[in-house]
Amino acid sequence: MTSTGIRLHAPAPGWSISADVVVVGSGVAGLTAALRCEAAGLNTVVVTKARLDDGSTRWAQGGIAAALGEGDTPEQHLDDTLVAGAGLCDENAVRLLVTEGPDAVRRLIATGAHFDESDEGGLELTREGGHHRRRIAHAGGDATGAEISRALVEAVRARGVRAIENALVLDLLTDADGRTAGVTLHVMGEGQHDGVGAVHAPAVVLATGGMGQVFSATTNPSVSTGDGVALALRAGAEVSDLGFVQFHPTVLFLGPDAEGQQPLVSEAVRGEGAHLVDADGVRFMVGQHELAELAPRDIVAKGIMRRMQEQDAEHMFLDARHFGAEMWEHRFPTILAACRAHGIDPVHEPIPIAPAAHYASGGVRTDSHGRTTVPGLYACGEVACTGVHGANRLASNSLLEGLVYAERIAADIASGRTADGLPAREPQPVPQPEKPSHPLLAAEARFAIQRIMADGAGVLRSARSLEQAAEQLQRLHADARDALDENGKTAEPGVDTWEATNLLCVARVLVAAAALREETRGCHWREDHAGRDDTRWRRHIVVRLNPDRTLAVRTTDTADFPPTVPSSRQPQEQ
Repeated sequence: MTSTGIRLHAPAPGWSISADVVVVGSGVAGLTAALRCEAAGLNTVVVTKARLDDGSTRWAQGGIAAALGEGDTPEQHLDDTLVAGAGLCDENAVRLLVTEGPDAVRRLIATGAHFDESDEGGLELTREGGHHRRRIAHAGGDATGAEISRALVEAVRARGVRAIENALVLDLLTDADGRTAGVTLHVMGEGQHDGVGAVHAPAVVLATGGMGQVFSATTNPSVSTGDGVALALRAGAEVSDLGFVQFHPTVLFLGPDAEGQQPLVSEAVRGEGAHLVDADGVRFMVGQHELAELAPRDIVAKGIMRRMQEQDAEHMFLDARHFGAEMWEHRFPTILAACRAHGIDPVHEPIPIAPAAHYASGGVRTDSHGRTTVPGLYACGEVACTGVHGANRLASNSLLEGLVYAERIAADIASGRTADGLPAREPQPVPQPEKPSHPLLAAEARFAIQRIMADGAGVLRSARSLEQAAEQLQRLHADARDALDENGKTAEPGVDTWEATNLLCVARVLVAAAALREETRGCHWREDHAGRDDTRWRRHIVVRLNPDRTLAVRTTDTADFPPTVPSSRQPQEQ
């Protein structure tokens, strides 16, 4: 691995601090990693883009999946996960998830998270799409993420873990050997630090969440602009399977022109017996899959889109009137409030829904210890591609993945080894280039990117739509590059221009991967290649960024994940 030498155009760091580990992100993955690193005696700093509790985790409604119920087993959880992943899961990664998951949830409870309990005093478990058993633990009815976030934030503060809030991470720092040496970041607003600075550390954990804001309509918060994936690409890391973006089937439909974060209607609503219907009240998922409305998300999203096409409709409906007011108020208070805020009362009327961008199954490629292809750089949570999700994430596996792989990362760092198996050492960052090597896009380019992606790389894709999207994205890329080459000028550095530039980076990679994969698999639906082709495409698409900012795209030879670290330096499993 060699660094691309590409950096975002930004002022030189005006301040710096040092640590053993810097964790970027404050969701379930980031805060779990930070707590475990701190418990191991490592000087840990958390960098987060907004406040500690403003990440994607707090928006998670449904719950966390683990084999905790009577009669359930990790093997059954593994089987459901492999089916949902449509032939591209790494079975070893999934086995680690489902076997280590139950104890990880118990440790989360010991940290202070309170889950809903049954009348008998045990965990109250529900079902979601793709699960053959009730194994979803939830909190506050439909406020699981908020409760997990609360517990972890309180633990981080109680243990005195240093946190830098309202800070956008910019780029990875490396030493003369290409090893991780920390990050640059920009702190927004006044505080102990302000403006561009640096955290020097031999280990960096990316837990920056998703990239849903690359699309016009998404369930992701406004901070989900793909910053971690873009940083990793500029640092020379490999990204795997970024074309697999899960579109949640049931997102509250607010109109055809609605943009930004849209209210989610959790899969748990269907798990408790809600029905998907068209305007005539017909349950159109019955007969399409043995689990009907509880089929894996890709199947349900496709079923909704097909019915919308057949009826030239803008949305379908989720009917849960039979729940009654008491169940709605007790089990789904958050969703009930969101619906009523938009003039819809699900107690008395069906909820208008349509698919929207929700979760990135691909991301920065890691091994079972969370190590990327850049020495010292780790990734966990939605920003990472561990091999757990394959071509389509099984419902409520994301919070569990964040827990399990964050713990594995902390254990690896605490063992005294960095990402290439060598002992940690004090980082000596090489100087940053004086001239900008990566032009910045104007802030308004964000909306152009979102429209391009919604039109060309949404739920329904084709060679033509993806080609048009690639051409339009390349035009934005070339315009910014040409302006820099001609007069040395680029858009003014700032949060809006950095985010727009990151969004363009991940959009180009996503479209390149989707255009190359000429089949329909999991959450990747090609209208012009309707079938699944295991002979040609049961393999992964890996992308790197070249020093000239072009993309190097390749496929793996098999469905196996290639190692991120040379075998001679692989640590032994504990």
